[in-house]
Amino acid sequence: MTGSRNPARPESAGPQREPAPSTPDARTVRKRTRARELALRALYLIDIRGPGARPDVPEFFRENTDDGDVLVFAQELFDGCVDRREELDAVITEVAENWRIGRMAVIDRNILRLGTFELVALEDVPPKVSINEAIDLAKRYSTAESGAFVNGILDKLRTRIRPD
Repeated sequence: MTGSRNPARPESAGPQREPAPSTPDARTVRKRTRARELALRALYLIDIRGPGARPDVPEFFRENTDDGDVLVFAQELFDGCVDRREELDAVITEVAENWRIGRMAVIDRNILRLGTFELVALEDVPPKVSINEAIDLAKRYSTAESGAFVNGILDKLRTRIRPD
């Protein structure tokens, strides 16, 4: 079809507009996704090696990215999850029927801590974004069933913590 415009192809959609200030652009979204991955890896490290590994985390972040935005958000997520771990674990345990936090896979419980921290403490991140990012992390780093497990728990939390 010569001459027709394909709306799925940005180059044929006419002049590009800057995103609205309240809407994060694709670069910001990718940066936050990368920051979540780094925070998850650092939380895993602490869960396996213990709190004595915490001083190693800033260097771990710097070794894995030189992007200041990624570093800041990864550190915020990590610090929030570690500093509020008992609170986050209690909230998760309330809705995780028949699951003690210690029985969960290490990756899954840390993904849940990340998602729960975002729901509890980061009001500028929409709940659906936090949940979808956590599901993506579970699918990427854990088992085939982990995405559904994480989704079920975080969605229950969302209805309690930040109902629509």
